[in-house]
Amino acid sequence: MSRMSRRRAAVLAITTIAALSLAGCATGAENASGEKPAAATAKSVSDLGGFAKLEEAAKAEGALNVIALPRDWANYGEILDLFAERYPEIAITEQSPDFSSAEEITAAKTNEGLDTAPDVFDLGLTVALQNTDRFAPYKVQTWDDIPAELKEPTGLFVGDYGGYMSVGYDSAKFEAPTQLTDLLGEKFRGSVAINGDPTQAGAAFAAVGLATVQSGGKLDDFQPGIDFFSKLDKAGNMLKLDVTSATVASGETPVVFDWDYLNAAHTADVPTWKTVVFDGVGYAGYYNQAINADAPHPAAARLWQEFLYSDEVQNLWLKGGARPVRMEAMTTAGTIDADLAAKLPKAPADTVVPTEDQSTKAGTLLGKEWAAAVQ
Repeated sequence: MSRMSRRRAAVLAITTIAALSLAGCATGAENASGEKPAAATAKSVSDLGGFAKLEEAAKAEGALNVIALPRDWANYGEILDLFAERYPEIAITEQSPDFSSAEEITAAKTNEGLDTAPDVFDLGLTVALQNTDRFAPYKVQTWDDIPAELKEPTGLFVGDYGGYMSVGYDSAKFEAPTQLTDLLGEKFRGSVAINGDPTQAGAAFAAVGLATVQSGGKLDDFQPGIDFFSKLDKAGNMLKLDVTSATVASGETPVVFDWDYLNAAHTADVPTWKTVVFDGVGYAGYYNQAINADAPHPAAARLWQEFLYSDEVQNLWLKGGARPVRMEAMTTAGTIDADLAAKLPKAPADTVVPTEDQSTKAGTLLGKEWAAAVQ
């Protein structure tokens, strides 16, 4: 599974197909009379008469469909459990936790009009930019705390949590790589994996971005990153496996390009697992939240967004090793968990985050070149 980023050069607090079951009624976001409920068009809690009214409407719907949220990804397990505890009237269906960002959209299209459609998405930036027609605009109550460059102006999609692209490795089997080109060496034969397909998955896309800037390239042109992975593949060092906690625990993927907070979490299964963020230019990224315009439970979808951007859950991202999007504002307000913040890895001195235009160009280039480069 995977996710992606945005443009904050001086990263203050940086920074994610099998069809779903078609069972269910073709209700979409319509009520029995065929009309859309008020929540389906609500762009903020004020459109529904306040937060209490939103909670009331969400409880009446009684369900929330989330998709592509592995429980070991950035502390999603604790976040999902807290929502279920707070709103026991709302049954959460956790669909296809290992889907990529692109597969989330495919699932929404496949289940359009059905009550099995995902209500919300967690997406990498490139996929979000390609699918804005699938999203409903919504601004959470803490909207003003979110940096302008990390949110679509109308609320179609909004950055939420992020980190740095890193390399994780089992230190019992490998010496620490100190630079990108170390991974081309014989000792890494058949051992290096990325988290998904970069044409579909945010983490894999970011791995190519990191390889680009670590190879002296710029984010306007991802070709140096594509070339690096082509060399890695030709050297026999690249594994064609999707990375999961299970593949790391089993030793199938002993060296992994992934977000620092995801690599750090693998120490729970592999005590000798270590994470390195290379010196030089660092690559940072956020994952984005969005509401399905066809959400079968539109009030619950909006309540979920409010929940994710609350102080409490922003601190839960921090507990998972990720950097919450409201970190700067919460630090100023004194609501950030200072102990958890102090445990974050030191940020690279020189960090890049692709702009929307750069992400779009890179996505187009990867679509044309990736399959031929890494066969």
